[in-house]
Amino acid sequence: MRRKWRLGVISACAVGFLASTAHAQSPAEKVYVPPGKHDEFYAFLSGGFSGQLSVYGLPSGRLIKVIPVFSVYPENGYGYSEETKPLLMTSHGFIPWGDTHHPELSQTNGVPDGRWIFINENNTPRVARIDLRTFETIEILEIPNSGGNHASAFVTPNTEYITAGTRFSVPIPQKDVPIASYAENFKGTLTFIRADKPGKMEIAFQILVPGYDYDLAHCGKGPSYGWCFYTSYNTEQAHTLLEINASQKDKDYIAAVNWKRAEQCIAEGKYHVMKTEYYHNYIPDPEGDRIAVSEVKKEVKVIIPKECKGVLYFLPTPKSPHGVDVDPSGEYIIAGGKLSTVLPIHSFSKMIKAIKNKDFVGEVDGIPILRYESISYCEVPNPCLGPLHTEFDGKGYAYTSCFITSEVIKVDYKKCKVVDRAPTYYAVGHLMIPGGDSAKPWGKYLLPMNKITKDRFIPTGPELFHVGQLYDISGGKMQLLSDIAEIGEPHYAQAIPASLVAPNTLKIFELEKNDHPYVTKSEEEAKVVRKGNKVHIYMTTIRSHFTPDNIEGIKVGDTVYFHVTNIEQDWDVPHGFAIYGAENAELLIMPGETKTLVWKPKKPGVYPFYCTDFCSALHQEMQGYVRVSPKGAKVTIKYGTGEEMKTAK
Repeated sequence: MRRKWRLGVISACAVGFLASTAHAQSPAEKVYVPPGKHDEFYAFLSGGFSGQLSVYGLPSGRLIKVIPVFSVYPENGYGYSEETKPLLMTSHGFIPWGDTHHPELSQTNGVPDGRWIFINENNTPRVARIDLRTFETIEILEIPNSGGNHASAFVTPNTEYITAGTRFSVPIPQKDVPIASYAENFKGTLTFIRADKPGKMEIAFQILVPGYDYDLAHCGKGPSYGWCFYTSYNTEQAHTLLEINASQKDKDYIAAVNWKRAEQCIAEGKYHVMKTEYYHNYIPDPEGDRIAVSEVKKEVKVIIPKECKGVLYFLPTPKSPHGVDVDPSGEYIIAGGKLSTVLPIHSFSKMIKAIKNKDFVGEVDGIPILRYESISYCEVPNPCLGPLHTEFDGKGYAYTSCFITSEVIKVDYKKCKVVDRAPTYYAVGHLMIPGGDSAKPWGKYLLPMNKITKDRFIPTGPELFHVGQLYDISGGKMQLLSDIAEIGEPHYAQAIPASLVAPNTLKIFELEKNDHPYVTKSEEEAKVVRKGNKVHIYMTTIRSHFTPDNIEGIKVGDTVYFHVTNIEQDWDVPHGFAIYGAENAELLIMPGETKTLVWKPKKPGVYPFYCTDFCSALHQEMQGYVRVSPKGAKVTIKYGTGEEMKTAK
């Protein structure tokens, strides 16, 4: 009996020890994803001044893709191929660069659904839609009457609208006025973009607002559905040395927009039609010809708040607020006042009560200013220095980034107290929890994105990678797991379970559906056609040759169009195309796809071309030649692969 008792005790201890060991995983174990296994989450990080969107796996932190959006991308020919050039057209011409800040996943009932991700462009105001079946940009809309589209691209709970806001107020409409006349002549706009149908993004309406700097936004959910909230600073309306002149007041504003009321005013004709010019660029048939087109738009509907009562209210908020974030319930609105000594939390229900009671302390341009004490839920005392952004874990806690003190604070926002702090390295800006700005956060990980790297990586000269840090927030305390090297300067980010995206991946483009006007669906259809000084080469690519791979009869002064179709129908078998002396980039052509490269030879000679993407054991043999003769030479066009050369008709 005694022996059995001892064995029982030993067994129980062993089980307890093993359970304790399994529970107490090290940070390395928590981020380790074994070879051949997949990450739990996709994370989408803005590239900032790179103009792109980076995709990482979490928890591993592995970079798995860069999605070109607002900047040309020579790696795959985005912005260089004739099919993608129109995506980067604007009213200012072709713009090859952008500044991406805030990605936002499409939502259904306030929950990320994995269909699309949107992102804004700050410099030349635009928003883009990325299709998460292909991880490709398929639509870009320019925003007129704006200078700096920063408070974007946040969505309403069913992706009815994308937000946009004027960071840099400007004369609207633009005109030549003295900069010193800022207070008199400069205005901002809050723009609502219809976004629920691909290829159909359009500006539903703009709201003309005072000439402040409108910084960030988030839209309501649950009880606050139908509202969106925008932070503003520089209510002083300074136009020079803003670090001093735009920091004089103790409180600036959150602009609370009732977009349901705006819809009513549009339906009632309470708007002005403003003439302007802006571009809508999109791919009408993303699984067919895959050719982007541009539409030039000529007008927008503009709402003047004093003519649409109830559309907009100002919520006083300390001080120089940056982020504005709505909790999963839709009741609590947390602002990040960069220069505030408290973390202000507004109550949506108290806001509605104050509006009903007309508890106003003034107005600006017909926009009522609500009494601060009447809308405040609480002020979290002694939070940190430089609070910026807040995300939610769905368990009753908010996490706020603190730039100056380089930390993240965990806040019990209903009890209005800080319950945990964790240092970041260094000077954290935005932060992200998967689904952390939605109605259903997946509150397992926290990713602060820092602005200063210093000693976190081996040095790479004066310019360093930005660093993100992954924290485990599944327990009571935040635990730092790993550093992640980030591309560009990530501002905001989004993450979603891979299970909501990966099953919908489009692996190939069906060759049968390819209706590109220059598609070549078989080697027998390959040809070369001259039309004056324009030469169109209908080319196929397959492991491991081009058809044709020998071309003669091209002349100096010709414009040559290589229309290359990848006739493979197997996943992960792209082919590249590059030719000596091209002044643009390579092409990277997916299975079943046609892409076009333009080449203008300047000198006689024989020019090699080749596949740039290693595709088979005979990849090195995948090459060809183009013979270029002097201008005016009497050389017949001939082409072929193998011994037989065909003569162009």
